[in-house]
Amino acid sequence: MSLIPSEAKKIEVEGATVDFFELAKDGVSDYYFDTSKTGPPHPMVNGMCGLKLIKNTKGKLIMINHKAPGGFFDKLDADVKHTVEDIEGGLVRVTFTSVDAGVDSDLDQASCRG
Repeated sequence: MSLIPSEAKKIEVEGATVDFFELAKDGVSDYYFDTSKTGPPHPMVNGMCGLKLIKNTKGKLIMINHKAPGGFFDKLDADVKHTVEDIEGGLVRVTFTSVDAGVDSDLDQASCRG
């Protein structure tokens, strides 16, 4: 069973190492990717790629992962909010949103270190 909505359409995302999907509704796009079967650096690399899609929009980025990516969260500033939800199979769904906070996260820093 896929944790990505069946009506979402596969899209190409520059720099991504997993498939991304877009679900557009009422002029707002939400983007999905699943890194639950990968290890570092894939969650962070794809998260940074995906955040570029929602920067300064009302859209959401939804990551399916095997655990909450704390190292990834540490790289984000106040302009990116996230929530973590436990889902089936021991996985997590992390939902990211872009907010106007007067700062800009460095979305090009996709290294797992420091």
